[in-house]
Amino acid sequence: VQNVSFNIHEGEILALLGRNGAGKTSTLRTIARMDNPELRHGEIWLDHKPLHQMKSHQAAAAGIALVPEDRSIIPGLTVEENLQLAQIAPPIGWSLDRIYELFPRLGERRKQEGVTLSGGEQQMLSIARALARDIKVLLLDEPYEGLAPVIVQEIAKTLNIIRDQGITTVIVEQNAVAALKLADRAVILDTGIVVFDGSAKEVLENTKLREQYLAI
Repeated sequence: VQNVSFNIHEGEILALLGRNGAGKTSTLRTIARMDNPELRHGEIWLDHKPLHQMKSHQAAAAGIALVPEDRSIIPGLTVEENLQLAQIAPPIGWSLDRIYELFPRLGERRKQEGVTLSGGEQQMLSIARALARDIKVLLLDEPYEGLAPVIVQEIAKTLNIIRDQGITTVIVEQNAVAALKLADRAVILDTGIVVFDGSAKEVLENTKLREQYLAI
C-alpha cells in the first residue's frame, strides 16, 4: 500500500474494496499489526492510542479483532472451547450466553468440533470468537466467500446487530454489492492507493466508478 489514509467512525460499517491485489488484506493485517510490525512510515490510531507502535497482541488488547479469510478455527476444539480460549485473558467481551443468543446455531452445536461445522457456521464462530473479546473494531476479510446467498443475508443481519452495539466494522469483500448494501461508507483501493472515499450509496449509484475499479 502507498500513502493509504482514511478514517473509521465509531459504530460505522466501512467497506474496503478493490480488485485482487489492490492491497485490501494488507491494509487489514497492518491495522491488526499482523504484517509490517515496525511500520516505519505512517501512523494508525485508535481512540488516541498509537496502534503503529504496538505488536499484534497489544493491538488485540486495545480493541482490534481480525477475522481472517481462512477463519482460523482451531482443530481439536469444540465450538465452546474455541470461544472459551478467546476469553482466557482480559479484556473479556460478550458472555457465552449472549453469543449463543446472537448465534443460536452455535449454541446448538457448542459441543461439536469447530472445524466440522459448515462454512457459514465457521464464519459465525469466527465472528463470535472476536466478540468474546472486548473489541472496538472488527476487521472482516472476505466473510462471504463460498457462502450461499441465504447465509450471506444472515451474516449481514448479524453485522447490523453488532453495529447497533457500537462496534465499528471494516469489511473486505469481493462480493462488492453485498458489502456496499451493508456499509455506511466505502473506501476503494487501486494498486495500493485510495481512489475513492465516500458513501457506500454513491458507489452503488455510480456505474462508471464501479466498472473502473470494481469491475461490476
